[in-house]
Amino acid sequence: MRRAWWIVVAVMLCAGQVGGRAETPERMLGFDVQGSSAQRDLESRFDAAIQPAHVKGWLEHLAARPHHVGSPYDKANAEYLADLFKSWGYDTRIERFDVLFPTPRVRVLELTAPTKYTAKLAEPPLADDPTSSQTAEQLPTYNAYSAAGDVTGQLVYVNYGVPDDYEELARHGIDVKGRIVIARYGGSWRGIKPKVAAEHGAIGCLIYSDPRDDGYFEGEAYPKGAYRGEWSAQRGSVADMPVYPGDPLTPGVGATPEAKRLALTDPATTLTKIPVLPISYGDARPLLEALGGPMAPTAWRGALPITYRLGVGPATVHLKLEFDFSQKPIYDVIATLKGRERPDEWVIRGNHHDAWVNGAEDPVSGLVAMLAEAEAVAALAKSGWTPRRTIVYAAWDGEEPGLLGSTEWVETHATELQQKAVVYINSDGNGRGFLGAGGSHGLERFVNEVASAVTDPQTSVSVGERARALAISRARTADDRKEARDRPGISIGALGSGSDYTPFIQHLGIASLSIGFGGEDNGGSYHSVYDTITHYERFGDPGFAYAPVLAKVGGRAVLRLADAAWLPIAARPLADTVDTYVKEVDKLAGTEREKIADRNQRVREKTDVLAADPKETYVAAASEPPVPFLNLAPLQNASAKLKAAADKFDQAVADPKNLARIAAPDTGARLDAELRTIDMAFTSGAGLPRRPWFKHQIYAPGYYTGYGVKTLPGVREAIEQHAWSEAEAQAAVTAEAIGRAVDVLDRATAIVAGP
Repeated sequence: MRRAWWIVVAVMLCAGQVGGRAETPERMLGFDVQGSSAQRDLESRFDAAIQPAHVKGWLEHLAARPHHVGSPYDKANAEYLADLFKSWGYDTRIERFDVLFPTPRVRVLELTAPTKYTAKLAEPPLADDPTSSQTAEQLPTYNAYSAAGDVTGQLVYVNYGVPDDYEELARHGIDVKGRIVIARYGGSWRGIKPKVAAEHGAIGCLIYSDPRDDGYFEGEAYPKGAYRGEWSAQRGSVADMPVYPGDPLTPGVGATPEAKRLALTDPATTLTKIPVLPISYGDARPLLEALGGPMAPTAWRGALPITYRLGVGPATVHLKLEFDFSQKPIYDVIATLKGRERPDEWVIRGNHHDAWVNGAEDPVSGLVAMLAEAEAVAALAKSGWTPRRTIVYAAWDGEEPGLLGSTEWVETHATELQQKAVVYINSDGNGRGFLGAGGSHGLERFVNEVASAVTDPQTSVSVGERARALAISRARTADDRKEARDRPGISIGALGSGSDYTPFIQHLGIASLSIGFGGEDNGGSYHSVYDTITHYERFGDPGFAYAPVLAKVGGRAVLRLADAAWLPIAARPLADTVDTYVKEVDKLAGTEREKIADRNQRVREKTDVLAADPKETYVAAASEPPVPFLNLAPLQNASAKLKAAADKFDQAVADPKNLARIAAPDTGARLDAELRTIDMAFTSGAGLPRRPWFKHQIYAPGYYTGYGVKTLPGVREAIEQHAWSEAEAQAAVTAEAIGRAVDVLDRATAIVAGP
């Protein structure tokens, strides 16, 4: 799922929307002056141990054949990875889980009126891309966890298929009830589109890749260029992952043989309620051309050479889907290097190994960088070095269908992880370009320190400096640009979902980071048969220049976290970020109040009706009750206390008088015991409204965005949905969570300051 994650982080980074303030890396957090020198020497030896020549061979082996969940090559790759880790000296095991993974038996899509067309639903092999011809092993284009069904209905174009789009359709008097919708990829995670369509009564959903967003509008189509061609389609899961990820039949518990499983018909499962199918823009064009009705709004029009209309009809389509809803095995590879001093503190580093087809870019490009990192760490261990804390490397299976391998592993080992895990570091694919980083904001200064220590191979400046330049260059406003210039480092993004960090941070409250490079690696191969070795070597990262760079960033993060005398948490960036979010939700409440008041006035004055074209259907919005003034004081007070506690902690850590004491093993261990629970303090046992699996009160994927993050989600989404009493109740819940983090910092400060 790597591509969507990079876009989210890049947009947030460039737009200055993530809040917080990175500070100049003056010293390496958690190390004294002598320790910093020793650590830099260790990292120099680590760099020298990275073997770039191995990267290409690993990628060409792992992406040689399709290796989706349940395929023979998926299991073979897991065994190959386990053998590599064992050969380097890691204590390695494969953990198997059995999960629901439906595969298609029947896929039929036909335009039945006003003309006839049968969709091809196939990606043709290309002569100059050898593995694209492995058709017998490839999964066809489909959406995992779609409902089966045989439906016929008039077609309606719904743009990106997000809630706001249905409000626009309602203004045109268009109802999708009993009809089939066609949406373009983008604007949200794909699973939101059939979810919202079903909520509005649609009986089927088609998702196509418009060339404006994912094709020739951006550049030459593959194989001439990198971008998606006419018959390429994007596979992907449409499980309702904003409710919970992982195996749909074992929510909250690992999918082990003894697990109690839900029935397929159980309404609590995250299976999509209507049939949904992804199609190419070659197959979409005849359907869209057959639509009548009003012209689509300007912002809804893509790059196909057609007139974009909304419908309803006269285009009528027949969609028939049947699936094999069976369990398949998945194989997580877990490799451990035991720590010498604090073996029960775990630094966990992961990247998934499964793919929709060959997956050279997603995920193998990130996986091979992690392998280069793990091999170099093992070389240090063979030379006599042993980490202070235990290091765990994980190659997850089943990420593509719904974060299956990581979620089932986390749910199975939840108690132990909450006792031992200190940080989880994720990657998910890699390419040429800029560092993207998201995660727990207590680690923001740490990320900047790491990013300042690794050189970008194209510009010879640090990867942190280049990321900062990107933020300044692509800022949307002069104020955003000034803010980016004034910030010495980069501000990391908040994590929503879309990759394997999700169960760690969102479910258990384990501090997490997600890292990777991209932005100049083009696109077009995502979740298609053309995500191949050939495509990646031509367009993703020619010469594999960025695999060693990701290995150096990930490796430094792992080594510093594993060896630091105490966990490198800086509290003020975290507190500043939370305060930014509090100000945002307060502003959002005011914006909604003004918006509804303005709408109600327009309804009373009939201005929108009078301004509409009398020859076109226009349905005026109904008036709404005025927005009450919300009591967000508990949230604001808690944020103020968090900033005060953060200042006290950071000042105590920076005081030279305290350095020797907290560098002592016993004091450092006591301090770690507190610092590792900051994100856990932000969790609530009851979880978020209507989705208790998601427990973090500061970060969560949006209920109607999927991958995209919602910060202070309980409060923010209640305001967005105009659930005013719920917004106040969630403000109190979130304030209590912030208060627990304040208590953690107060205890940590007492340890640092001493008696």
